[in-house]
Amino acid sequence: MKYNLTITAFLGMLAIVLGAFGAHALKDTLDPDGLKSFETGVRYMMYHVIVLLFVNTYSGFSLKTKNTISYSFLLGILFFSGSIFAITAGHVSAKNIWFITPLGGIFFIFGWLRILYSFIKSN
Repeated sequence: MKYNLTITAFLGMLAIVLGAFGAHALKDTLDPDGLKSFETGVRYMMYHVIVLLFVNTYSGFSLKTKNTISYSFLLGILFFSGSIFAITAGHVSAKNIWFITPLGGIFFIFGWLRILYSFIKSN
């Protein structure tokens, strides 16, 4: 659990750094659509970091459940947000990595389904 919380804290800090980078360094280099996409990546990252704080401190989840959700959300952040950052700020062609963003979304959905399943099966 300590490992999950350490990664979560790092991702939270990184979301703030990337948000500031987007707001200040990229505002003059990206068009409005690119900046909006970059902000979407940061927003989804931060949403899931906040949920990870809850997940990893909630006593109703087993360690295995915490790990499953944490890894799902971590992969979701890497693939969904990471691909958006690469396309907008890294100038990677969306044609080359088009499949990575929705794959990240699938990891997010799986993590949320795991949370749902845990709540349904609990007394």
